[in-house]
Amino acid sequence: MLMQHPSPALKPPLGERDHVIGSPAATIELVEYGDFQCPHCGRAHPIVNQIRQEYSEQLRFAFRHFPLTKMHPYARKAAEAAEAAAAQGKFWEMHDTLFENQEALESAELVRYAGQIGLDVARFQGELVGGIYAQRVQEDIASGIRSGVNGTPTFFINGKRHNGGYDYESLKEAIDVNDE
Repeated sequence: MLMQHPSPALKPPLGERDHVIGSPAATIELVEYGDFQCPHCGRAHPIVNQIRQEYSEQLRFAFRHFPLTKMHPYARKAAEAAEAAAAQGKFWEMHDTLFENQEALESAELVRYAGQIGLDVARFQGELVGGIYAQRVQEDIASGIRSGVNGTPTFFINGKRHNGGYDYESLKEAIDVNDE
């Protein structure tokens, strides 16, 4: 007889420290562990946006960092850049900009993006150079490891890991099953 192993759970569950977009009253929570330099995450980005638009008020989306630094040398600094933007209230603007410019994530480009989205560039640059948000990124990585993440993108729907594909149909079907 085959043993059914339950999907790993999201650890910790969504909380105050997370970057969340969507209604607090939403019945569906979609969490992505992602890497700004990962081409698979880049392909998932517009799909997640489509899902967010379709489910609108029913869905809350959160992004946690899981930079795969051995394969993606700019991913960790890009994650820190997103956190530096978050400190100025612009996490989602930087998140989208980084995914839209995955081939250009060197430090000079990150600073340029900060200016484009209206950040205090001197503050942003100082925080990035000082590694102010390195620990915050590391905390996301640690939570990903505790949650069973071993690659990107990895999605959790209502606290349970989604083991299927990240194409639109697979994610939509998983969301619909988990929302029943």
